[in-house]
Amino acid sequence: MRTPRPASKFRVVVALIGASLVLAACGGGSGGGGGGPGFFLPTPPPASGNTPPAEDPPGTAPPPVVPVVACADLAGKSLPAALISLPTQGATVTSATPVAAGDAGNTLGDYCRVRGTIAPVDPASQLINFAVNLPEQWNQKTIHFGGGGFDGVLIDGTEVIRFGPAGKPAPLALGYATYGDDSGHQSSSITDGKFAANDEQLANYGGQSLKKTRDVAQALVFARYAEKPKHAYFLGTSTGGRDALGYIQRWPQDYDGVIANEPALNYTGTRLLNVAVGRALYNNGAAGWLNLTETLLVQKAAMQACDKLDGALDNLVSNVESCRQLNTQILASLRCPNGADTADTCLSDAQIDTVHAIESPLEFTRYSLANGVKRAGGYNLLEGALVAGPYTTRDLGTRKVPGNPATSADANMYVTGDQWVKFFVTRDADFNTLTFDPQNPGTYVARVTEVSKLTDATDPNLAPFFARGGKLLMLHGLADEVISPNSTIDYYQQLVATLGQAAVTQSVRFYTVPGMGHGTGSFIPNWDSLAALEGWVEGGLAPATPVAVDAVAGSYGRTRPLCQFPSWPKYRGSGSLDAAVNYSCVTEVGDPLACPNLPASATRYKGGNSFGEELQVQIDPATMAYTVTIDASHEPTRVGTQRSGSLVSQGSCSYTSGESGAVFSFGAGGVLLGGVNPPSGTGFSPLMAFQNTFQNVSPSTDFRTVSLIFNAAGVEQLGAGATAAFSSAGRLRNAGTFQFCRSPASNSFMTYDQTCKNTEKGYLSYSTARGAFDMYTTSTSSSGTAETTGGTLTGSVVIGLVNGVSTPLYLRRVATAVPAADTSAGVATVIQPGLRLLAVQQTLMPGAADGSYAMASVKGESREATVVGTAFNLGGAATTLGYDTPVLGVVQAGAGRPGHFIFNSGVMAFVSTDGTNAALDLGVRH
Repeated sequence: MRTPRPASKFRVVVALIGASLVLAACGGGSGGGGGGPGFFLPTPPPASGNTPPAEDPPGTAPPPVVPVVACADLAGKSLPAALISLPTQGATVTSATPVAAGDAGNTLGDYCRVRGTIAPVDPASQLINFAVNLPEQWNQKTIHFGGGGFDGVLIDGTEVIRFGPAGKPAPLALGYATYGDDSGHQSSSITDGKFAANDEQLANYGGQSLKKTRDVAQALVFARYAEKPKHAYFLGTSTGGRDALGYIQRWPQDYDGVIANEPALNYTGTRLLNVAVGRALYNNGAAGWLNLTETLLVQKAAMQACDKLDGALDNLVSNVESCRQLNTQILASLRCPNGADTADTCLSDAQIDTVHAIESPLEFTRYSLANGVKRAGGYNLLEGALVAGPYTTRDLGTRKVPGNPATSADANMYVTGDQWVKFFVTRDADFNTLTFDPQNPGTYVARVTEVSKLTDATDPNLAPFFARGGKLLMLHGLADEVISPNSTIDYYQQLVATLGQAAVTQSVRFYTVPGMGHGTGSFIPNWDSLAALEGWVEGGLAPATPVAVDAVAGSYGRTRPLCQFPSWPKYRGSGSLDAAVNYSCVTEVGDPLACPNLPASATRYKGGNSFGEELQVQIDPATMAYTVTIDASHEPTRVGTQRSGSLVSQGSCSYTSGESGAVFSFGAGGVLLGGVNPPSGTGFSPLMAFQNTFQNVSPSTDFRTVSLIFNAAGVEQLGAGATAAFSSAGRLRNAGTFQFCRSPASNSFMTYDQTCKNTEKGYLSYSTARGAFDMYTTSTSSSGTAETTGGTLTGSVVIGLVNGVSTPLYLRRVATAVPAADTSAGVATVIQPGLRLLAVQQTLMPGAADGSYAMASVKGESREATVVGTAFNLGGAATTLGYDTPVLGVVQAGAGRPGHFIFNSGVMAFVSTDGTNAALDLGVRH
């Protein structure tokens, strides 16, 4: 039910409308009125105010305004050309339709749907179609929506906020008067550039249609409500983001706040880069073309190299600038032998040149674009951008020879570049774009510069907009595969250089989003940008660090902080990888090949491998040379043997080696995970070693600082290359005696019980010569005792100290029989050689072991693992976790990767229970 308007105000409005009718009837307003009876006020509506009136203090929503003119009465009315700021032949309302809240399919409430046209000056130019929506309960605010692509499709103002929170109604449903247009030409495709062959249509696309539509829309608003808006906003994405920025650069007085998502602001530079990519792909017999398999190969290599640089293995590259330092290394790893195109599993030199063309900025050394712009930002293909595959609708095409004109069978980037050259620049529909040199356009230089002035939104002088209190929110995905985020970064930096950081901070928020493509990608942020903008404009509350919710189906609901450029979200090291609270916005850009966990000088690490061999590893950080020396082995000829080589950084403190594929990883607290060629078989034997160890020289029987009741997880070597998982409980006592206990039912973990039946007992004796403990077994019977003398030498023990915490490694080298009286059906009767890692048997809370791990398996595999609360992923196999199962301190992994792991001071031992996967994976947390 409408609230009646005051009679006096209504009479004034009626009188003014009558005056405009007289004006139109007398031919007032040069250029004609468009054919219908006039209805608008005879003066242009004033710009929106920036300070609410006294009766509506900041933060208080004013009461809704109801119309004074019926919706249907607007139909057929016109606006003279003189009342539109830019040259036209006037505007006409072609329809004004009341839409009721209860109408089928309508979710936008009661409103008046107005459609109309703005006539061009050039008879050969197409009309501007516009849409204005006037709610029955108006909140005294307006929103102008920008376009997309090459436009040509009517933006009708009924859309929801782009990248807005799920479930939030469209602005029209919330009471905003909204409007948009088609930029002055009509097409069924937003990649159709034919319109640009007409000067007026090109100027309209460059931004003039926005001003014309705004003038008409604001007049309609004023005519219907007899009030101007208290606040006016502009929202745009892609071309619409360019629209938003270009508008406030040219007409700063019209809008109070602007949202520019992934803006195509360096429009000409983007199209020139598109052409450069096409030339790299298709010239020279298409030697540089990449098929889908090769494109995905590049993307996978970049993700593998850079995903973990932000501390989280989450399929997002957040530390983009550190990742950029790995470009050379990534491409070197992809190069085919001799640079020849031999297979889809590597790249030829020509294909690597194409990757450079996509990745690198395009520099203009012979001429400048509008506002002195000298380059176009490249795409972050080697930093996580996805130009093909399941996270985008785009690719590099399906054929080596492009069409003329290019079509959807060709590279998406080239399609738009081809249209731009044909219709914006040369105006020759048959022109071969592959002959157009973006860096040296020859006779077309002046035309490129002219087009740039018409279409680009790169003027950094926003002082007039800021002076009236205008606020700007910009957002761009760092993985954008259509509009380079690096051009937006360039523009932001020009803003700062022109106006100063203080002025920019006062009026601009620029957020960059890892993993976000062009409305695509592995992270699509949902956040309430409109509420943030309104809070800033209307309430003076500047946005800080909002939280974005991921809208991608496979990861829906995870959150990240929206970090202001140049900061990026870094994982804090613990807690759920899917929760924004566990990330900090940081600005650090370190050398991704540097490792803070490397020793400062040549250092010896002491430990052992999965065959139970005791060893030491010498690391020289100056040269990254390593030497592995076997100190004790079940094969006497192995003792004293050495393996040497050099380590090559892969980032995140991981290094390739010469040990049959083993990756060496340095963990915090002086832990080294790696591998060494085994005494038998192929591949490598995982090793773990410690920079600091417990050295019990005197008195040799005092183990109080390292004694513990423990869980053990490891591997047993069964011979002929076969292995089996080992798991048990046990105790290391103050006097240096030890006991292992295995469940008689499962031959596995159990709650420690000194009277256990399936057991091994003995003591430790320190060897000064080797810097480790000899392990003597005195009994494998439940009736036996752990003596401190005698017994059989069965192996050795290295007690690592990781940040001062005891992390024992048992290295067994002798098989020992278990008396029949102490075994059960199905339980092993022999204790086999191998390795065991120990961790205290006490409650392990979800989150305590969270993080990303470098892993090494007894099958000679180097891979990654992540633990996030109850989620676990090892080598790409995901599952859920149950903590303190089956006993305290043990974590059980579900069907996706069945097994258990124990955790101690940043190291992990995972034992498999399915019989097909590796029996043991050792891991160190990055």
